[in-house]
Amino acid sequence: MRRASVLISASLALVLSAGFAFAKDSVTVGMVLEPPGLDPTSAPAAAIGEVTHYNIFEGLTKIEEDFSVTPLLAEKWTFSPDLKTLTFTLKPNIKFQDGEPFSSKDVKFSFERFAAKDSTNKDKGFFASIQSIDTPDPMTVVLNFKDPSFEALYHLGTETSVIIDEKSAATEGTAPVGTGPYKLSSWTKGASITLDKWDGYREPSKIPLAHATFRFISDPSAAVAAMLAGDVDAFPRFANVQALGQFRSDPRFQVLVGGTEGKTILAMNNKKPPLDNLKVRQAIAYAIDRKAIIDGAMDGLGAPIGSHLTPNDPGYVDLTGMYPHDPAKAKALLKEAGVTTPLDLTLILPPPPYARQGGQIIAAELADVGINAKIQEVEWAQWLSGVYKDKNYDLTIISHVEPLDIGIYANPNYYFQYDSQAFRDIYAKVSTAPNLEAYKAALGEAERKLAEDSVNAFLFQLPNVTVADAKLQGLWKNAPIFVNDLSAMSWK
Repeated sequence: MRRASVLISASLALVLSAGFAFAKDSVTVGMVLEPPGLDPTSAPAAAIGEVTHYNIFEGLTKIEEDFSVTPLLAEKWTFSPDLKTLTFTLKPNIKFQDGEPFSSKDVKFSFERFAAKDSTNKDKGFFASIQSIDTPDPMTVVLNFKDPSFEALYHLGTETSVIIDEKSAATEGTAPVGTGPYKLSSWTKGASITLDKWDGYREPSKIPLAHATFRFISDPSAAVAAMLAGDVDAFPRFANVQALGQFRSDPRFQVLVGGTEGKTILAMNNKKPPLDNLKVRQAIAYAIDRKAIIDGAMDGLGAPIGSHLTPNDPGYVDLTGMYPHDPAKAKALLKEAGVTTPLDLTLILPPPPYARQGGQIIAAELADVGINAKIQEVEWAQWLSGVYKDKNYDLTIISHVEPLDIGIYANPNYYFQYDSQAFRDIYAKVSTAPNLEAYKAALGEAERKLAEDSVNAFLFQLPNVTVADAKLQGLWKNAPIFVNDLSAMSWK
């Protein structure tokens, strides 16, 4: 017995010395924020999609890294000439992870649920734009829109449009059931979520990794330590950009820097005095030095923006020149508005470093013009309940990462409470554009209106910074949406 053991050990040593190694079948991914739940169709937190989108849940279409749209649960589609009717042919032989077959009735149930009066889907307006849904057979879905819907295929590729099973709809937040290649294995609140490969997936042989763990590390220094120690294999949306130099110089790691759809803004409560005064909002915009914020909070990474689109988007207009850094102009506008300085406002900062570090810089810039921004640091759950839900704030810093989401400004009940019929009329032209040129022109008009009304102080495009093990393949450099597509990842 002892001799057999010695022979096995010797054989193992020989294999390893010959350069062979056991292939890794798992990955650990770092995330700054823990998702508040796991249903991306019922809550606005981007962290939900980072864990579940493409992994547990799937939609009809898929947004790729290069911003193109490809089939996912749909096999193909056709648009009517007037862009009001979109017909999908679904892929056959797909099942949900509870064994239920996927069919057109699930699409109809999901989209009607997302448009319902009590829906909390952040893209509720898009689903409400669907006049009716026809299901002539199990593999065909016909979406009939009230108006031309040029953006439909893109919307249907976001995390808010994933298809859910009626039987599990009520518990998706804690026990998600999708059609994707991974199932929830465990969730240790405050620490990690683990997903395991689902053997019932339609193409299991195309999924290289058997296990994935998402670790939540909000502290920037702890994120660096975890990467250096090998406790984390990849950290997309890596927040500690000041530490990138040491990773770039270490051959064990790769550093990817690309773009996102993240519009980082100093959001203002447009209905709360004195922020309901246009001149006060304009004063704040003039007080902000975008370059100082990008340099100080993002180590120079990030493109300045002047409205709610990024340079990646169709129809993008560079409006950064509308409010150059001009403290004297800011002071004059506050005086014209009848504001007595110092003006006391609260500045609520969620955990990401772009907010915490950027907030310190912004507070100093506002102080220079007579605005005392009292900083309140909150966790993500507090931000969602206090700012997003109850609208109990003056100022906050947040990055809106959803693609082409300028339509949120057409909702007067959204958390910054911008109520403009003129903008809603403009956005109607965006959502009903018959072709690309009309769409881009309407988007430009919408961008200008938001800048003129100084709804928020628009800061910069959030960069997509990823630090990872040099041997990990399949990571996205650019992030048109915030996902961690596990099916694309593998080890060299």
